[in-house]
Amino acid sequence: MKSGFVSIVGRPNVGKSTLLNTILGRKVTITSNVSGTTRNIIEGIYHARDYQIIFVDTPGISKPLNKLGKVLNKEAYALTKDVDAILLVVDIASGIGSGDKFLMDAVSKNHIPVILVINKIDRVSKETLIMAINEFKDYNFAEIVPVSAKDNDNVAHLITVIQKYLKDDVKYYDDNMITSSSIPFMASEIVREKLLQNTMDEVPHSITCHTIKLENKKDIVNISIDIIVDKPNIKKIIIGKDGDMLKKVGILSRHELEEMFHKKVYLELYVKVIENWKDKEKYLKELGFFDYE
Repeated sequence: MKSGFVSIVGRPNVGKSTLLNTILGRKVTITSNVSGTTRNIIEGIYHARDYQIIFVDTPGISKPLNKLGKVLNKEAYALTKDVDAILLVVDIASGIGSGDKFLMDAVSKNHIPVILVINKIDRVSKETLIMAINEFKDYNFAEIVPVSAKDNDNVAHLITVIQKYLKDDVKYYDDNMITSSSIPFMASEIVREKLLQNTMDEVPHSITCHTIKLENKKDIVNISIDIIVDKPNIKKIIIGKDGDMLKKVGILSRHELEEMFHKKVYLELYVKVIENWKDKEKYLKELGFFDYE
């Protein structure tokens, strides 16, 4: 049995979470079209007959605008040090810019094999893809693998490539374990995903969700989740006219939670205003954001 840890890094919105979900064949991390969707460290475990890969999905690295951004960048960089390989994901459809190249230089200094994953190949021509591959041959990548995470194109080949870099002779997780994320965390993330998908552009960057109660009983699961925003006007948008938006988010979240638990779910959502929570260390720690050294 071979095993190892693999970090998934990249700029925001390049498809890291979609790639992880596709590899595992199930959803362990939320996705949306909004950059910066992933805020916590997600571990997903891929099982095969004779090997096991522990993937670490990190927050997208970008120029930090507040203390939260600095913490997330620190987390992402920290989790490129003690791993067996790094998947550096880039979005070829949006173009590979200076931010991607900055990351390429940064991760190459760790002396860890870096696999360049060129994502979203379903949205470009073969000529564009070939040009991109030739451009990055000058970098010191261990491998270059083009994929479409959305369409599950060439993802199986990526897994085969990763297998070559697994070093440990130990099985870290049981076969029935797909993620190390806690159930309360996953519940809160489902609610945040529905908010990201259904609210206006200015809302997602200023919200987080925190499970304050989760009672898993025989026939029903009782869940209470706080939706934290930083401005009163954002609270109004999330609640919506006559509570319509909050009701919609609650219904969508409850349906997915019932699929996860395979039983009825009673879900309560509360919207709270904590001004500038993203810059307050107290709230960052309470909400699960930790400062990685």
